[in-house]
Amino acid sequence: MRKFSKDPDAISRLSPEQYRVTQQNGTEAPGTGEYLDNKEPGIYVDIVSGEPLFASSDKFESGCGWPASPSPLNRPTSTSCETPCTA
Repeated sequence: MRKFSKDPDAISRLSPEQYRVTQQNGTEAPGTGEYLDNKEPGIYVDIVSGEPLFASSDKFESGCGWPASPSPLNRPTSTSCETPCTA
């Protein structure tokens, strides 16, 4: 399996909000995410490492203000929120 790591150049290009969310375990305000209403087919990837996260076809409305995906790509089927996706 390919190993993904943080790209310092990618980190330097993050907006303040992207940095807070991806590097400081922050959270977007419910209902405000850039991709909340995105319906385009594709793969969501980590903005810092390029690691594939989930397929847009798996994204669903979770009812809490953030979209969710039950099927992370290239990860064990049982995951927890203890490890940030950007680590």
